Amino acid sequence: MIEPGLYNYWLCVILMMTGLYVVMAKGNLVKKVIGLNLFQVSVIMLYVTMGKVEGGTAPIVVEGAPDTIYSNPLPHVLMLTAIVVGVATTALALSFVVRIHEDYGTIEEGDIAAMEEGR
Repeated sequence: MIEPGLYNYWLCVILMMTGLYVVMAKGNLVKKVIGLNLFQVSVIMLYVTMGKVEGGTAPIVVEGAPDTIYSNPLPHVLMLTAIVVGVATTALALSFVVRIHEDYGTIEEGDIAAMEEGR
């Protein structure tokens, strides 16, 4: 039986393995980009999950306040940056797929490799 607090970690692992499988098993370049996005989303979810502190508040220090548990904002800020970089990388990868389709007429990895061997 899985402990109730560990469901989000298992979800991250399942998403990560699904993305890895799609990247390795599929020959379609668009599906590979989608698999990379799934992998990236799982890593972002993992970091955001680890950054959550039960009962933590924003790190705003007030004079005379009792002992307070603060959440660390750094993981969330870093993952926000990772999301922006991921969107830019996905756009670039999809533009490469469009360019490959213009040159080869297909986006299947096996067909492109066969055409390259025939040249």
